[in-house]
Order: sequence, then C-alpha cells, then structure tokens
Amino acid sequence: MKKKSSLFKPVDMTQGTPWKQILAFMIPLLIGNVAQQLYNTVDSIVVGRYLGDNALAAVGSAGPIIQLLIILFVGIGTGATIMVSQYVGAGDRESLSETVGNCVILTFIASLMISVVGIAISRPMLEFLKTPDEIIDWCTLYLRVLLSGAVGFGYYNILCGVLRGMGDAVSALVYLIIASIGNIILDIIFVAVFKMGVEGVAIATIVSQGFSAVLCAVKLSRMRDMLDFSPKYIRWRGSIAKKIVGLGAPSGVTQVILSMSMLMVQALNNSFGPTFLAASVIVQRIDGFAMMPAMSFGNAMTTYAGQNMGAGNLERTEKGAKQGILLAVGISAAIGLFLALIGHQLANIFTNTEEVINLSRTLILIVAPGYMFLSGVHCMAGVMRGAGDTMTPMWLSIIQLFGMRVPFAYLLCYLTRTPQLPNGRREMIYVSLLMSFVLGCIMHIFVYKRGKWKTKSVI
Repeated sequence: MKKKSSLFKPVDMTQGTPWKQILAFMIPLLIGNVAQQLYNTVDSIVVGRYLGDNALAAVGSAGPIIQLLIILFVGIGTGATIMVSQYVGAGDRESLSETVGNCVILTFIASLMISVVGIAISRPMLEFLKTPDEIIDWCTLYLRVLLSGAVGFGYYNILCGVLRGMGDAVSALVYLIIASIGNIILDIIFVAVFKMGVEGVAIATIVSQGFSAVLCAVKLSRMRDMLDFSPKYIRWRGSIAKKIVGLGAPSGVTQVILSMSMLMVQALNNSFGPTFLAASVIVQRIDGFAMMPAMSFGNAMTTYAGQNMGAGNLERTEKGAKQGILLAVGISAAIGLFLALIGHQLANIFTNTEEVINLSRTLILIVAPGYMFLSGVHCMAGVMRGAGDTMTPMWLSIIQLFGMRVPFAYLLCYLTRTPQLPNGRREMIYVSLLMSFVLGCIMHIFVYKRGKWKTKSVI
C-alpha cells in the first residue's frame, strides 16, 4: 500500500519514522477522544447547572451500567480493528471487505440485544446497587432513553473504529467533532429551552451519534480503492464473524470486568451520599479528559502494531512500541501535574456548591500522579492487542481490577472507619485507584517483556 498524501486518506504506518507516524496518527485520535468525552462532560455541566446536584449524580450513576451493557460493541470493535489493520498491512482487499461487512451485521444484532436487555434491567440494577432514592427515578429514565438508541451508538463507535484500523483517524475525528457540536446544541435546546430534564440529555446523545454513524457509513462506501463496502459483502460469513468475535471476546470480557468493578465501587460510593457522588462525577469527567492521551496512544499502538505485524515487520513493531510508550508517559505526567495545579478551578465549572468543589479538588490531587502509569498500561496493552494477543491484556485487567482496585477500595475504607466516619474515609476510594494504576503498570512491564505477543499475528 502506497503512502497517501491527502489528509483524509488512510495512513500507511509500515513506512517512515515510527514515533512520528504514531504521534501524527495519535493526535486526531486524541482530539476525537476529547470530542467523545465532551458528550458526558457537557451533559454533566448542563445537568448540574440547570437541574442541580442530584440530577448530576443521577447521570453519573448511570455510567457503570452503560459500560456493562456495551460489552458487545467493545468486543466487535476490538476484533474489527485488529483484523482491519492487519489486512490493510497485508494489502488483502477481499478479506478487508468481508471483515467490514460482517461487522455491520454483528453490530446490528448486538444493538438489538443491548436495547432489549438494557431497558429491562435498568431499574433492578439501580435498586441492587442501592442507588439513593433522591436520584433513582432520574437515573432510570436517563438509562432507558439512552439505551433505546443503541443502534446508532453501536454503528457510530464500530464504524469509527474501522476507519481508524484502516489508518484514517482524521475522518473519524471530523465525524466525532460534528457529533459533539450537535450534542452540545441539542443539550442546551432540550434541557435549557424545552425543560426536558435528563431525558433531553439522553435524546441529544442518541440523535448526534446516529447522525455521525451515517457519515461514517458514507465515507466507507467511498473508499473503493481499499475495500468494497456494498451489499455484496454485507452478508453473514460464519468463519469471519467467528474470528472477529474470537479476537474481540477478551476485550469484551475485560469490559465486563471493568464494569463489574465499577459497579462494586459504585455501591461503595453510594454509601457516602449525594455530595460524594456529585464530586465523583466531576472527577470522573475531568479524569476522562486526563486519560485521553493514554487511551489515544493505546489505540494508535494497536493500529501501528497491527499494520506492521500484518506486514511481517516485528523489528519495526518493537521499535515503534518503545518510542510510543516513552511519548505517552511523558505527556501524561505533564497532564497530571497540570490538573494538580488547577483542580479547584475545573471543579468550579460544574457546580457552585463549595463542599462539592473542595472535595473534587482533593480527589483530583490523589489520582493525578497515576496518569503516567496508566499511559504505560494502555500502550503495552495496545501493542499486544494489535499483534493479535488479546488474551494477555484481559488477564492483566482482571488481576488489576479484582485483585487490586476493588479489594483495596473496600479494605482502605474499612481500615479508616471511626465513630464519626462509620463507612471510613471516602478519599480512600481514589487512593485505591492510584495504587491499582501503579501496580498494574508494573505487571504489564513484566509480561510485555516476556514477548508472548510477538507470536500471535492473525495473518
């Protein structure tokens, strides 16, 4: 595949200086991830400002349940990215076309399942997690409306992932920005003007993401020099679907583990009341932006490793991996320092409640040093997945979350109990998060250096 000069053409990452290619590919991913995060952040700002702290806590409390329900999208997306990037590296047009076509079918099936199951279990899940009575009705409504639009959400995420796997991060970025701007405008219209409450926030997200999904499909249909995105290839191929699911299943399981750990910690969060929940939502939104470089480098490393392993160039894969990891750690360390300095001002954007602002700042200070360790985790896991080894990152995530994150949270809260603080110190929840980042990075370094991922190429 020859290198393209146009900004909107797929990038050949098997040529050129590795760190420059990775950084150039990562920047659109980063901007796109920031735009994606704007969905949740703008929701939170609009809800917090116009509907109050309880509504803000309600939208935030829905997050872990949503993450649990979208595991099918995660699995399909990961499997598709790995196969697409490796087939692009190998120059196999026929297999690439069949892979993308089967992604369309799998996404439709997954969307229907998520909508039906999610709407049915939303309320029972919230009750099981002991969601406070003040917010449970709003939280249920938000979840059910959002999940009713799972089809648009699914295609939006999967097709953007296909574009990135092909090396076209810029087109995916443009569609993300369009979706984000649309979401912001609709948020304000539905909530501030039409007074639709949390239901309006959910509808704004559904409409904006559905529109971007259509744009992604149109773009793929025009990339005729690389693949054939037509009804001829949008048909069920059992062997291809099985391979997509097989490669993506470990990432789906990882998402389940992550969501379950979040739900378990959410139950602990709920015990500290609405004020802590509101502060946690603010920190999570800020944290979402802070993690963007780590996640973007991780996604870039998946595409980079996939294309180079598909081309049979292990030496270049290793060289680029080292350079990408060093870049990611340095940038994330700078972000952590920046947040530690301006955490109070950022929290003030979401609410005027002084107690919530001060608590948010404290929690940000605790977690900020962990971002550089998290970036190392994302990069090493991204290389392993791109090479075709999706099982190892899954097991490492299970250990990091259920062997460290959740036990540490409950243990530290238990050890800090006093007559005045019967549930322990609420800050310990974020101390446990920092500990899991550090120990998880150490684990990934050890496993990565063993090199099992080098023998797992799909091609």
